[in-house]
Amino acid sequence: MKCLFAIFALLLLSYTSNCQPDIKPNSVVPSPKQLNYQALEMVGFVHFNMNTFTDKEWGYGDESPTIFDPKKLDCEQWVRAAKDAGIKELILTAKHHDGFCLWPSAYTEHSIKNSPYKNGKGDIVKEFTEACAKYGMKAGLYLSPWDRNHAGYATPAYITYYKNQLHELLSNYGKISEVWFDGANGGDGFYGGAKETRKIDKSYYPWKEIREIVYKLQPEALIFSDAGPDIHWIGNERGIAGETFWSMLDRNKVAVGDADTDYLNTGDFYGTSWVIGQCDVSIRPGWFYHAKEDDNFRTPAQLVDLYYKSVGRNAVFLLNIPPNRDGLFADKDVAAMKKFREILDNTFRDNLALNAKVTASSVHSGSAKFAPGNITDGDLNSYWAAADNKCQASLEIAIDSTKKFDRILLQEPVRFGQRIASFDVQVMRPGGWQTIASGTSIGYKRLLKITPVAGKKVRINIWDANNSPAISNFGLYKAAGGDVNQ
Repeated sequence: MKCLFAIFALLLLSYTSNCQPDIKPNSVVPSPKQLNYQALEMVGFVHFNMNTFTDKEWGYGDESPTIFDPKKLDCEQWVRAAKDAGIKELILTAKHHDGFCLWPSAYTEHSIKNSPYKNGKGDIVKEFTEACAKYGMKAGLYLSPWDRNHAGYATPAYITYYKNQLHELLSNYGKISEVWFDGANGGDGFYGGAKETRKIDKSYYPWKEIREIVYKLQPEALIFSDAGPDIHWIGNERGIAGETFWSMLDRNKVAVGDADTDYLNTGDFYGTSWVIGQCDVSIRPGWFYHAKEDDNFRTPAQLVDLYYKSVGRNAVFLLNIPPNRDGLFADKDVAAMKKFREILDNTFRDNLALNAKVTASSVHSGSAKFAPGNITDGDLNSYWAAADNKCQASLEIAIDSTKKFDRILLQEPVRFGQRIASFDVQVMRPGGWQTIASGTSIGYKRLLKITPVAGKKVRINIWDANNSPAISNFGLYKAAGGDVNQ
């Protein structure tokens, strides 16, 4: 009878906990598709187009389609290599600034249909999206707003042309998960033979209408630009987010092609829109393939460091891998990416804090739903939260004092907003508490590198927050070989 009563009590506790309302969310929170996108952590760019064959980064627009002929192109090789590196989405440069289209667009002759590739019958956008679908990879597309080939650029005629091409790409190639708009717009170009400089102002592109086309044709797609609305540029092409980085922006302060890079690199604690930061960087010095760079690529250790400085600072890591003139990722690039993933997997395989006992100075509602132990249960959906109106709190985690660690992971349940604004981490040493790391923002994920240390307890001190602080996950790890402090 006593056993039955105990079981009933446990079931009642579980039921009561599950029925307990969640904490009050902030006024600015991510959409469901933004939550899913940030959980991808790593996405990939594939810069492959006319520049691959001209050895340029920005083509002028006067290139002949006859030089575009990747004889061994294999989009499935791209996808397999990206998956091995832990990349969950690939974005293809369907059209770069030179205006050459990797699909047989009905609206221009400057496209693959006039190239030797498959005797003019090829469609690389189709091959790309089909390869992504085959291997469960999300597919994104880049359509440069600038077009140095089109005779009507800088006139209303080009806007109609651009909208038509968006319709082609978003109607004929299955599910597209991200549409990427960059800020390089206006300047010198071929422009149908005019060979002149054309400048535009902020009002030239009807961005509201363009966004509406994307969402109408691909409702689940996210849009990237300096100004979002879903994902924004980090403000540099080095793949590095700010030490303090908020997922909020005031979108009135940013515009495509005209945004304060420092602002983009930190986000805005008081921002009124949730816009995910994306850290773009190329595995090589250039965005397109250049044979002279075959021995100049980022090492696995450098890629790991960029992961810490992007994903580990509450952003998404966008890594560009440019195919060569055969249409393949270079072997050295593939090997570097594979080793990079191996290092990360080895480092984060064993969480020394998993299932550790945790106590807290404050627990929201005194409910088990918000119990301190939720931060070490390995479940991202569970979380600890402090009481309402508490902007400071601390948690103590009991750990194995014989094992050293040098990597710290913290995650907030960002579905309720980004809340923590200042924290530090301490370890109990023979002489008392020793501060081993400190920071400001946490967000989806914060990774901290420290000198190897051991102790019997770790303490998280939260010093400031914009709402009752909450943590969904905490981890302690020992770096694997190749994961070096930098």
